[in-house]
Amino acid sequence: MNKLGRFLLGLSLMAACAWVAPAQETSPSTSSIPKILQITREYTKPGKSGAIHDKTESAFVQAMTRAKWPTHYLGMTSMSGKSRALFFTEYASYDAWEKDNLAVMHNPTLSSELDRAGMADGELLDEIDQGVFVYDEDLSLHAMADISHMRYMEISSYHVRPGHTDEWEELVKMVKAAYEKGVPGAHWGMFRLAYGGDGGTYIVLTARKSLAELDRGPDEEKAFAAAMGEDGLKKLDALVATSIESSQHQLFAFNPHMSYVADDWIKSDPDFWKVKTAAPAAKKAAETEKAKP
Repeated sequence: MNKLGRFLLGLSLMAACAWVAPAQETSPSTSSIPKILQITREYTKPGKSGAIHDKTESAFVQAMTRAKWPTHYLGMTSMSGKSRALFFTEYASYDAWEKDNLAVMHNPTLSSELDRAGMADGELLDEIDQGVFVYDEDLSLHAMADISHMRYMEISSYHVRPGHTDEWEELVKMVKAAYEKGVPGAHWGMFRLAYGGDGGTYIVLTARKSLAELDRGPDEEKAFAAAMGEDGLKKLDALVATSIESSQHQLFAFNPHMSYVADDWIKSDPDFWKVKTAAPAAKKAAETEKAKP
């Protein structure tokens, strides 16, 4: 597939939402579009993902829950590419991020619990890295905040050639206009990498309720192409060739065992977000004995 085809594929799949929910969803009171988004990537060793990683990550969630920590994060696991987990932590500003870090440092109980959890979790990992992203409102389309009812996240990343940011921004604004014209209800959010990687990196986050939404991709791409028109597609092709050095498209599944989410999220969808913990074996045995006639 040529560069234009890859670009259209990535953007044609944005029709539902990106770090957003469809307009008919009711946003929990604590939801907001993050101005600063910290993404932590944990690459697991072979055979160390799944339930075993869920267990070590749950120690972090339990520590934060006991501390009633006000900063929440969303965990998800890969469905494409290398086996890894992502953790999204959002902040209203860099100042809020600093204050949160200082608060953890000045809480010895929480710090100790997080250190112990980190040591256990580290045994399962091959690599860990972090990136800090800034929300770009001008390159986003009707971005909304509530993803509490979503289950999957598509992440499309684009690396823009040095010196070609203007062409990239023109390209995205053309795409926005075509989507507003041809694909009703389209939403997405764009984030620019500020720290933790190569300059000129942008990501588009697209949350999905179900994978069935991906089946609409071909029809949405046709509608997008019709809205763009032949001349518009030629110009878009030229801008893609000039401005985009590389792109990737990955798919992740939300993982409630790895997520420390707000109470509003849990109340809005308890069947998914409220993780049920197994009773200790001794307690189970006692309950079984008591139930005998």
